[in-house]
Amino acid sequence: MDDKVPIYDTVFMVDDDPIVNFVHQKIIGNIGIVNEIRSFIDPRKALAELRSELCHAGKSILVFLDLNMPKMSGFEFLEFMELEDFSLNVDVIVVTSSICENDRLLAELHPRFLRDFVTKPLKAEDLKKIVAYP
Repeated sequence: MDDKVPIYDTVFMVDDDPIVNFVHQKIIGNIGIVNEIRSFIDPRKALAELRSELCHAGKSILVFLDLNMPKMSGFEFLEFMELEDFSLNVDVIVVTSSICENDRLLAELHPRFLRDFVTKPLKAEDLKKIVAYP
């Protein structure tokens, strides 16, 4: 494993399509950036679990977040993170099928957590660039 890649304690895959979560989970698992991967098709459940995880001080968490989901959008998810003053040990990578520039701009309104914005499907090469230190 590349020594430039940080190890996250947990990755949250948040996408309403279980097949997308499965494929992305395999890609992430093969890169070796994380100790544990959790998949969620309901963003509300992911948010509740994330709240619970943040009780463990120092735990680093990476969230792969879809934007267009039926129960809660990725934008709403990010807004809750801001409103509830989540700790800074959470990085979010938006992974979406949207090519709308406005979606990117709306996601960038949350710079505290937003690490990057990528188009589906997630590619191993892109992921390595995103999580590697400059």
